[in-house]
Amino acid sequence: MADTATLNPAHLSIVIPVLNEAATLAATLEGLQPLRRRGAELVVVDGESTDRSAALALPLADTVMTAPPGRGAQMNLGASAAGFDTLLFLRADTRLPDGAPERIQQALSTHRWGRFDVSLTHRPGVIAALINARSRLTGVATGAQAMFMTRAAFAAVGGFPERPPREDIAMSRQLKKQGRPACLKARVTSAGHR
Repeated sequence: MADTATLNPAHLSIVIPVLNEAATLAATLEGLQPLRRRGAELVVVDGESTDRSAALALPLADTVMTAPPGRGAQMNLGASAAGFDTLLFLRADTRLPDGAPERIQQALSTHRWGRFDVSLTHRPGVIAALINARSRLTGVATGAQAMFMTRAAFAAVGGFPERPPREDIAMSRQLKKQGRPACLKARVTSAGHR
């Protein structure tokens, strides 16, 4: 757990793994520009996209890197380049709720990691409700729920597993050994395609 006196909500590294996300990436990054102006860092890790994902990210992110495709490996590379000790892993089709940095700061004052509830724009509301309820009950998060953690928690479990599938669920299970997640009721909005 972090000391709330030392946490600054603007000191947030947002890591976004992408693979052929040109259709949604620019809108996501544009939506994050107010956080960037406040001091948050945007790290995009492109998995050798064949579309314009990396080019679209260049003017809208602090760091754009290329790695072989694989969400776990991409997120680990992004975390290694991140400049802050608060890490947020965000999908390219996911939007944060208002006040996300402050909510994360508050959550990390009592937890080592956490996630948001999710709303899915392209699926029935009952699906998101089931995902959120299951996550709250089990302490297991999905990538669509915008997982966040301290760098110490990330390092203690050795980062994300680099072999798909479901690296987010495997990471949650490892993080649970350090404590249950902060389950924030504020909702991220995700297309939920992947």
